[in-house]
Amino acid sequence: MSREGIRYYSTNLKSGTVGFSEALLIGLAPDGGLYMPSYIPVLDYEDIVNLSDQSYPEIAYTVLSRIIGNEIESEELLSICRDAYNFEVPLEHVTERKYILRLDQGPTASFKDFAARMMSRLMQYFISRNNRNLTILTATSGDTGSAVASAFYGLENIKVVILFPPGEVSAMQRKQMTTLGKNITVIGIDGKFDDCQRLVKTAFTDNTLNHLPLSSANSINTGRLLPQSVYYLYAWSRLRKSHDEKILFSVPSGNFGNLMGGLIARNMGLPVKRFIVSTNSNGEVPEFLGTGIYRPIDPSINCISSAMNVGHPSNLARIVSLYGGVMDQDGKVLKLPDMALLREHLAGISISDNDTTNTIKECFTRFGILLEPHGAVAWKGLTEYLKDFREPAEQLSVSLETAHPAKFPDEIMKITGKKPVLPASLSGLENKDESYIRLENSYEKLKRILVEYL
Repeated sequence: MSREGIRYYSTNLKSGTVGFSEALLIGLAPDGGLYMPSYIPVLDYEDIVNLSDQSYPEIAYTVLSRIIGNEIESEELLSICRDAYNFEVPLEHVTERKYILRLDQGPTASFKDFAARMMSRLMQYFISRNNRNLTILTATSGDTGSAVASAFYGLENIKVVILFPPGEVSAMQRKQMTTLGKNITVIGIDGKFDDCQRLVKTAFTDNTLNHLPLSSANSINTGRLLPQSVYYLYAWSRLRKSHDEKILFSVPSGNFGNLMGGLIARNMGLPVKRFIVSTNSNGEVPEFLGTGIYRPIDPSINCISSAMNVGHPSNLARIVSLYGGVMDQDGKVLKLPDMALLREHLAGISISDNDTTNTIKECFTRFGILLEPHGAVAWKGLTEYLKDFREPAEQLSVSLETAHPAKFPDEIMKITGKKPVLPASLSGLENKDESYIRLENSYEKLKRILVEYL
């Protein structure tokens, strides 16, 4: 298959198209929109068949080489994939043909490792060719910050500034960011995740900061998004009984980068029966799927699945665009997407905190499996869907577990009576010194810090 370059357009449709490397290094389009590939290449039938014989890094190469195109040499990209994905990706059998895809085995025990490690290496590759400097400005509701901090830690010519809401991040997640130092600066914002995200977007559209080499590592960056398509193809390749067997995925959804990655995989040829969009009580997207009317939740609702406390998911604009609609950065729908097709491909369900905790307890009691809150939302969404749609027992179904239970030790201990065993990547954090800046929710004060720091 050809590896021709793909152009990327802005979801706001007011900026020119760019190549992959420019979209990667810019992060957010000049008009405030999110970059999307002008088309999504379809894998050949032979490519799909061969996935079952490939390792995870090889599958990543197969997928990313198509969608990145010819902007990076094949051998270089394969080497980057092997370096980024040097950990296990378990598929845990639960019952019948139901599985949990455990995306919690990377260096920060979070699914964000899959995107952040690939993105950091791609950025390093592109800026090193021109001896450029870059500053990553990103917002986090938990695991993004720790994964980005780990992925970029110590890289030459790259600084990282991470904004987070201290009241919505666990101590473990916070310490993964605040104990590193060097090129990593962490700022606790007096507000919610949506406030942090708003500050980041404001900085990217501030023309007075054009002289600063800013980029983003949130899922607003297409370089964070594309690698998340890989593990859907990987899961299917390991579990399918035939080359065209359709699979169900339940995706815990907050800022919707994870789901968008799955939709990219679907468009590349992955035979998906449906994606179950599992949210916590911030159910603005399930409501949109049901009514066709989109109402952001402001402020977002605090739930124990804290990384999903998002009242207006940035990546919804990409999903709307993929289905022929237009949504601006504030969540205003300028043109409705194909709602019939959207509902055919997606089923939305909102899960309460009470159902989340009951699911954690039930999974442990019934199957001996520990889930953390985000994975529990996904598993509950899957079980509800299977029941409501009366799916047969042989339906292949996968629920995504996006963080290690040890990141939420107090909650898991309280619910199950069992303290999760710390993975090696998290051990010793409690004894490390941490340092971060506390800042009120003020763009002008953040801007002052950025100008002085950079």
